[in-house]
Amino acid sequence: MAFFCVKLIFRKNGSFPSQHIHDSEAMRQRGIHCVIDQDREMRESRPLTIEH
Repeated sequence: MAFFCVKLIFRKNGSFPSQHIHDSEAMRQRGIHCVIDQDREMRESRPLTIEH
């Protein structure tokens, strides 16, 4: 825990880089999205149908 505190003190703005997939340039170049974006794309491409 002490190492994390030291890292926060000496880093610019005192924060860690984002760990979200959508913030990663390498993931975007590979076409990898977060599950929330994938779910939204799937719902928009396939309309909900109800079968009886």
